[in-house]
Amino acid sequence: MPLPEILQPKEEDVQKMLTAQVHIGTRNSDNQMSDYIWKRRNDGIHVLNIGKTYEKIVLAARIITSIENPQDVIAISARPYGQRAIIKFAQYTGSQCIAGRFTPGTFTNQRTKQFKEPRLLIITDPRTDSQAVREASYANIPVIAFCDSDSPMRWVDVAIPANNKGKHSIGLLYWLLAREVLRLRGSISRAEPWSTPVDLFFYRDPEELEKAEEAQAQEVDQTAAWNAAPQDPVADLGAGALGAAPGVIPPAAGIDAAAAGFDAVGFAGPAAAAAGGEEWNMPAAPAAGAAPVAAPGVMDGWDGQAAAAAPAAATGGWDATPAPTTEWN
Repeated sequence: MPLPEILQPKEEDVQKMLTAQVHIGTRNSDNQMSDYIWKRRNDGIHVLNIGKTYEKIVLAARIITSIENPQDVIAISARPYGQRAIIKFAQYTGSQCIAGRFTPGTFTNQRTKQFKEPRLLIITDPRTDSQAVREASYANIPVIAFCDSDSPMRWVDVAIPANNKGKHSIGLLYWLLAREVLRLRGSISRAEPWSTPVDLFFYRDPEELEKAEEAQAQEVDQTAAWNAAPQDPVADLGAGALGAAPGVIPPAAGIDAAAAGFDAVGFAGPAAAAAGGEEWNMPAAPAAGAAPVAAPGVMDGWDGQAAAAAPAAATGGWDATPAPTTEWN
């Protein structure tokens, strides 16, 4: 029976399932799983039907939602790839989880400290979690299990055909199941995507985490060392490079600044004139034997220094007649 239109998977969900290889089975197949196998490839790998996978996810979500107390639902995974997924599933749905080795007698021996009486079990792999499935049959506990093409179906009430051996596949399946449970409960809307990323449900290798933490610590140390080191931009860029006015050229390395006509700011006109340098706004040095030229009253140069003016002009005040100046053509 096909799902209603509102429960149909979107194109993004199908793409995620294909990317995570949820449809990839094994070379072997169980007789009871033949209804969920779409075809067999040339290399012998069985391909599962994704449409039936999503239908069973919706059915399992409806069963989980029917349990009044979410604590009565327990997700179990002895496989390392599914331990992080069931912890996140329990966190978002409010259920319990048993990650790692399942202690025999958890559902049957009341004297154990970890004795539980759940109303529903969610199994990652019926073969790996066979002890939990067997005890659930003794206590009449319904079981929902993710079954691969070769998974045993004994004592499994609802089988979700999917790849239960890949870390991305297991994480995506629990993410889809948790999202559907929250949608049926009304916690999130179907019109908007779930804000929780699927990456949180994926298994992460401890060695990779250590390497990532070490690399991050090295970056933090390098940043702290760089910030703590004294920064001297003047020494890096050259003296006067930052404080010079636009167009001022600082002296090159290995050149005497005073002899070349440079002051603390940049190129100085009078110093350059005295040293025989030439500049576009400075007069050339007088030739030998030529009559001396009278110095102008005010000279505007790059260094902002003015030539000495007449004593009367310097002390005359604001109302004094300015000294005659020579205009440059």
